[in-house]
Amino acid sequence: MYRSSLILALLPLVALACSATGNNSGQNGGGGSGASGIGGQGAAGGGLMTGGNGTGTNADCDAASTYVYVLSDDNRLFSFEPDKKLFTMIGVLGCNTPMQPNSMAIDRNATAWVNYVQSDGFSGDTAGQVFKVSTKDASCEPAPAAVLPVDWYRLGMGFSTDGAGTDAESLFLTGTGDGFSSPGLGRMDTASGAVTPIGGFTGALAGQNAELTGTGDGRLFGFFTTSPVQVAELDKNSGAVINPVSLPAVETPVAWAFSFWGGDFYLYTAPDPTINPGRTTNVTRYRPSDGSVDAQYMVNIGFRIVGAGVSTCAPLEPPQ
Repeated sequence: MYRSSLILALLPLVALACSATGNNSGQNGGGGSGASGIGGQGAAGGGLMTGGNGTGTNADCDAASTYVYVLSDDNRLFSFEPDKKLFTMIGVLGCNTPMQPNSMAIDRNATAWVNYVQSDGFSGDTAGQVFKVSTKDASCEPAPAAVLPVDWYRLGMGFSTDGAGTDAESLFLTGTGDGFSSPGLGRMDTASGAVTPIGGFTGALAGQNAELTGTGDGRLFGFFTTSPVQVAELDKNSGAVINPVSLPAVETPVAWAFSFWGGDFYLYTAPDPTINPGRTTNVTRYRPSDGSVDAQYMVNIGFRIVGAGVSTCAPLEPPQ
């Protein structure tokens, strides 16, 4: 996710993003495997992945729809194979817009839905739009009714199936909202582009901003950049927060994204480039099955990620 420096000044505990130029393409990430460290981070919330039945359907899925895809702040699209720690550059997005890339979700056809945002640098965001991008060649077209309503200019995005055992899916959104407080969870009709608010986040995460990732067994999760950061399941019918887990080993970032793949969560984080100009994105793997957090999974990969998406075809368990 990408946010303006204005929000950084007002809300220092919320993740923001500033544009930085990446310098590599088609790379293996530059960071090696770290020790699979800090277990038990989820003790306060506990059992993040409990309650699901672990089933999905992928009969209609091809290989391209099982990858993670990431978006850089300099408008490049990459595929990501987490088990191989491999980023492969696809191309520069061909979207005809002067706005800045902010967030991304991937549907079951491996089409990327990309949120762009315009900000005046003083009063905040002034416009937001969604485009559909090919993950084959990064070509681009506006999505239906692509101009977003106020409070939903700057998005977190993720697809989730409508239940276990079905390939029907919905595109869920979060927004930063007026005053930089999130209106919570919403849904976009992918045929019409209409945005329908669902409900605010609850408990200590009420009003906080989040990035989203969904699964093929009908679940939805948020990455909240509080201090420490938190990952939580979300009730898709109300926006209520379920089983939040604090991850103090993960930096509170300025540029950030989120994906689920193979039973694990991947958190993409980068600091303020004016404070740490040499640092690009780190990738942290959080494994809810045993509570382990590998903050050294990939370090300083060479570009800054502001969006990540994975389709509901992605594996629910680690590949054998």
